[in-house]
This record gives sequence, C-alpha cells and structure tokens, in this order.
Amino acid sequence: MSNQVIRFSLRAGDEFIELYKLLKAEGLVEGGGEAKHVIGEGQVTVNGEVDTRKRKKLVVGDRVEFQGTILEITAE
Repeated sequence: MSNQVIRFSLRAGDEFIELYKLLKAEGLVEGGGEAKHVIGEGQVTVNGEVDTRKRKKLVVGDRVEFQGTILEITAE
C-alpha cells in the first residue's frame, strides 16, 4: 500500500509553518494538543528522522510523515 502524499503550500510571505500547526491544518489530528502529543511521542518524522520538537519550523522542501501520510512543503 503506498502512502498518501499531500503538498502543503506556504502562503506568500510565510517562510515556515510549525510542525504541530501543519498536522492540525491538514486535519491529521483533532487539535493542537493532540498534535503536540503525537510529536512528543515520536510518531512524526521530518525528512526521514523522528523529530519531537513541536514548534519545529518547516520550510519549503521539508517532508513530514505521520501515520502513512506524507506532507511535502512547497511554495505557493
């Protein structure tokens, strides 16, 4: 089974999005609290490595994976 890939475009003027906000914005978690929990538990990878920093700044080119979904950060 292949993973679902979602491209998340940063809005013009935005240089980054924080990791927990990305999970929340894409509806992969119910809210910010759940996002912070799953990140803290090591369930999220950034560019192929587990990252437990809830406020990790994601920029264009970063790739996040959570529960079989891959999020690619792109420019608008």
